[in-house]
Amino acid sequence: MKIGLAADGLPALSLEQCLHRIAELGLQAVEFGTGGWSAAPHLKIEKLLDDKPAQDRLRSLVRDHGLSISALNCSGNPLHPGESGGRDRETTLRTLALASQLGVERVVMMSGLPAAPGDQYPNWITSSWPPETEVILEWQWKERLIPYWRQLAPIAEAKGLRLCLEQHGRQCVYNTETFFRLRDAVGPRIGVNFDPSHLLWMGGDPVQAIQALGECIFHVHGKDTRIEPGSAINGLLDAKPAALVQLRSWNFASLGHGRSFGSWQRIVAALKRAGYDDVISIENEDHQLQADEAIRTSAEVLKLAIADLK
Repeated sequence: MKIGLAADGLPALSLEQCLHRIAELGLQAVEFGTGGWSAAPHLKIEKLLDDKPAQDRLRSLVRDHGLSISALNCSGNPLHPGESGGRDRETTLRTLALASQLGVERVVMMSGLPAAPGDQYPNWITSSWPPETEVILEWQWKERLIPYWRQLAPIAEAKGLRLCLEQHGRQCVYNTETFFRLRDAVGPRIGVNFDPSHLLWMGGDPVQAIQALGECIFHVHGKDTRIEPGSAINGLLDAKPAALVQLRSWNFASLGHGRSFGSWQRIVAALKRAGYDDVISIENEDHQLQADEAIRTSAEVLKLAIADLK
């Protein structure tokens, strides 16, 4: 098993500085954001797509640092009814094309979230009451989600790519059950970018989810969630901004500052048992630590957990 870094975690560094730091930390892979919700600080599609010399320079730079590219990440909301949805759909198609040209077989995405019929903004349905929520949810799936993915999956298949869906809150696919519903409708070209942090704030168990997902796990993010004392009073649904760490019921955390080391030992061991022996890409969204410290501690936890497999 290898450890990588989602390069967006070091946005202030140049591409070469970022790769140098990843190698310096003893990691083996890099994941690049290409757009959507990523500012794409290290990789610009417009400067790489259909430009073989530029692609060769990128591959050489990555290789010279002893690294490989684990995935391209274009997470956004391609089902947004506004202009941003169109931009994200275009970014997705361009990312698939670039991944194919670079020889990167995995593209990390989110499923997307439509609005309710006639609405301007996406609507995440998390309850079957009041009754209209069931009507909205079925419309979202049948009229927007499934048709979009039935169009996208063959494009990925023709390019030899695997689509790695991150099960994220405020997306149609946010847990194991919703992932399998989409996969059953679309086919095996879609799998999971497994990120334990999202399941944790929803009250799930990563180890059991890994067991259920099995070979559908195509890529993994190393990110944790810390459940805060305030959750006992307010529960885990929390709409306060992520930067207001002290006020929230839960917070994303670097490894070593969320759950115990033993929890990550069990997660890594479960991945191995499920047949996943590939990259765990550290994704840093810890708002309490400096980026370099958060990434370093996450790497240390993963190195120890992986060492325990031997």
